[in-house]
Amino acid sequence: MTKHALVIGVTGITGNNIAEELVSNGWKVTGLSRKPGLMIAGVENVYADVMKPDELTDAIADLGVTHLFFCTWSRQVTEAENCEVNGAMLRNTLSAVNAKKPIEHAVLITGLKHYLGPFEDYAKNPAETPFRETQGRLPGLNFYYVQEDELFASAKKHGHTWSVHRPHTMIGYALGNVMNMGVTLAVYASICKHTGQPWVFPGSPEQYNGVTDVTDPRVLAKHAFWSATDPAARNEAFNTVNGDVFRWRQLWTAIGEYFGLENPGHPGEVSPLEPRMSHADDVWAEIVATHGLQDNAASELASWWHTDADLGRTSETFADMSKSRDLGFLEFQTTIKSFTDLFDRLRAERIIP
Repeated sequence: MTKHALVIGVTGITGNNIAEELVSNGWKVTGLSRKPGLMIAGVENVYADVMKPDELTDAIADLGVTHLFFCTWSRQVTEAENCEVNGAMLRNTLSAVNAKKPIEHAVLITGLKHYLGPFEDYAKNPAETPFRETQGRLPGLNFYYVQEDELFASAKKHGHTWSVHRPHTMIGYALGNVMNMGVTLAVYASICKHTGQPWVFPGSPEQYNGVTDVTDPRVLAKHAFWSATDPAARNEAFNTVNGDVFRWRQLWTAIGEYFGLENPGHPGEVSPLEPRMSHADDVWAEIVATHGLQDNAASELASWWHTDADLGRTSETFADMSKSRDLGFLEFQTTIKSFTDLFDRLRAERIIP
């Protein structure tokens, strides 16, 4: 029987990589978003707002979907609002996709805030590293926990299986993504090169010197496909990271070398990007004109606040992949190549010089 996947958030960095992976494996794929965005060969598109149940049901209930991949979220002012809104988004989607005939499996993409806490208390009292799926939930509100509970309730009601993925910071191709460190660092490095500014690490000494990891969306896509199709992965939660670890002091040097920049070492204090890049759009307009780049604004490409939050953490952050390895998932990705592959594509598409 043909598998038919519905990918919610198909225009984002996670959703588009999962959609491409599913298409490459011969699946029928429908992508849902609120409005047209990145188009993927082989993917049919439907448009609806997951916060409007009737509109959503009209759009997807008759599609004959067998597998759901939920890859989106909406940031709110407080974690209480995050819980309310993001819980409703998933609940509405599960209700609509199961309205006519129950699906076989649902995949939910969350993240390492499962172990670090929400933005309001981010990394203040994290779980012990390496993060393992067997660790319990942290106290307090966390919309990831609310989403998991919605997923479990739907599985119990409709009889489908489920899997949850907890990636770290995503390093891959996406433009206009609110959590895109890879493109942000490419823009920052290009500005440093153009202006002669030093390639200063903007985060904490703990992040600069500590052990950490990231997630390539290509690995996440393969992991999500595996969890949706391998019986051993049913009804399980998984960390999803590249499989190697690094220290930012090492990677900062390597990224700098790619752009012809020297790492001056940690400045001794946190030097966040958001205030330093307040005039980045003006500088970027010069760079675009000088190098004949696509006409994007730096503020459309870079997510200064999110990179500041990631690199400003004062605790070590990395996840264990043993559970997946024991169950048969053996994919990995060398982290420096996640960055250089992204930078190569950004250059090829005339996004950066």
